[in-house]
Amino acid sequence: MVIMKKYQYIILAVVAAVLLVSCEKVSPIGILVAGTGVEDRVKMSYKYFREYKSEFSGFDAQGDEYTFLVGSDSHVTTDCGRMEEMLKRGIDDGDMFMAHLGDIADTKIEYYINLENALNKAKKWYVDKYFKKDFIYDEEINDSIPYYYDPNPNYSANVGIFTNIEDVHIPFYPVVGNHDITHNGWAMWSNIFHSSFYDFYVGVGYVDDILIFDHFIFLDTASGTLGREQVNLIEQGVMDDRNMEEMGIKTRNTFVFSHTNIFRPRSVELASTFAREELYFLLNKFREWNVTIAFLGHVHKWDDRVFGDVQYLTLDSMCEANNPEPGDYLVRVHVKRNGTVTWEKVHMNYTPNNKK
Repeated sequence: MVIMKKYQYIILAVVAAVLLVSCEKVSPIGILVAGTGVEDRVKMSYKYFREYKSEFSGFDAQGDEYTFLVGSDSHVTTDCGRMEEMLKRGIDDGDMFMAHLGDIADTKIEYYINLENALNKAKKWYVDKYFKKDFIYDEEINDSIPYYYDPNPNYSANVGIFTNIEDVHIPFYPVVGNHDITHNGWAMWSNIFHSSFYDFYVGVGYVDDILIFDHFIFLDTASGTLGREQVNLIEQGVMDDRNMEEMGIKTRNTFVFSHTNIFRPRSVELASTFAREELYFLLNKFREWNVTIAFLGHVHKWDDRVFGDVQYLTLDSMCEANNPEPGDYLVRVHVKRNGTVTWEKVHMNYTPNNKK
């Protein structure tokens, strides 16, 4: 299986290199970006998102609150300990979904195989927690085979039965980062996650016969710029709620996820790399969307601030190499049924030495 996966990724990388070698350029963040630029990534992502929207179509909240877990800059290489810890923590603690702010793996075929193996482990954990097992008779083999189903699904992509656990969708939503696209990495990243620009909703109930949702928006900022295509789509309203409001549906909270940061954590740290016009565009759009929290990564340094009534959280790196000691590298958000939003840092215990 590992050998087959390796050949699969080699083919993807070779094809990407052959097709895109003439597109190498230095991105606005000063890093050589070989391969597909932001314009093509967004076109591919939006096309996939529209055709396979059921994979992103969201959840129905149940109970007094729901939670989601956010991590950033895992830079997976040979050690998947922190990534596996995040996935297991989110599943064991009952988070509705997990989000990742990019630079999920360093671009090498073996690292993406390791990442995919970690995700497949998480699918088994997810099935063990939420799914039931039954058997169905297969006439071709004249025997019964197992299948799995979620008896109380709140995630529409997992409605139905699955005979292969790898076909289950775990609620893990990443954005793409600059390390994910170097050396033709987009071919490997998109093979697993498909879309870098998408959104989904969480249904939270009715108020005066109006259906209320929370909105989650994932942006492609890996190249340090939104690019013309992404700006055009945003200006066309593909992430807006105006059409939903016309149908009697109202958005309550909006959360945005981006790899590239907007504010510098300290005066001596790397500042935002967005062009000034894009920076103003984003700040104004976040206010227009009435964003509750914008989550940012990239600089491996924690920052928490409010600007224009929007809370901006920049997360530290959860990577073992960057932060080998245990620490508070994740954020868990609590969303109450009444719409109140709070958040807390979540401690990670794994180190390369203790293997916890």
